[in-house]
Amino acid sequence: MGGGIVLHGHGRRARQAWGPATPGGKPELRETFVRIFKCKRCHGTATVAPRETLRKRLYSAAAIGLALALFGLAGLSLPEVRERVSPWAGAVGPSSAATWRTVVRWSDAVREGRLFEVRRSPETWSARRVAERAATTLAARAPPPATGPPDLVSATFFGALAG
Repeated sequence: MGGGIVLHGHGRRARQAWGPATPGGKPELRETFVRIFKCKRCHGTATVAPRETLRKRLYSAAAIGLALALFGLAGLSLPEVRERVSPWAGAVGPSSAATWRTVVRWSDAVREGRLFEVRRSPETWSARRVAERAATTLAARAPPPATGPPDLVSATFFGALAG
C-alpha cells in the first residue's frame, strides 16, 4: 500500500478576525471558523482557514494590509491608523494614545520575511518605508477594479487577501 495522506474531518474551531470587512468599513471583531483534518495514516493534523486568516495573528490579512497602506502610502500617523483598523481604538490608555506599536511590529515582520511575500527591505529603512513597499507589493496582487483607476489603499486591502 502506498504512502500519502488520508485526511478525515476532525472538527472545526472558531477564530477571531479583527479589523474592517471593507477598506472603508468600521473596524470590527468577526468570528470565522477553521476546519481541522486529521491524517489517518500519520495522525498529523492540517488546518484549513479562510484566506483572510493568518497564522498566529488576530487581525485579518486585509486589515494588516490596510494598516500598512495607511501608514506607508497615505502617511497617516499611528493613532490615525489605529482608528481606521483596530476594533479597540476607543479603548486605549493614555500611554498608548499617541502611538500604535502593532503597525511597527508588522513592518518588522515584513522586513524579516515573516509576514507576506515581499522583497526584502534594507535594514536602514524606516518602518514607514517598509510598510510602503509591502503595501505597493500587495496592491499589485489585487484584482483589477470593476471601474476606474485603482485606489492604492483599497488595492492593498484586496491584494492582501489574494496571497
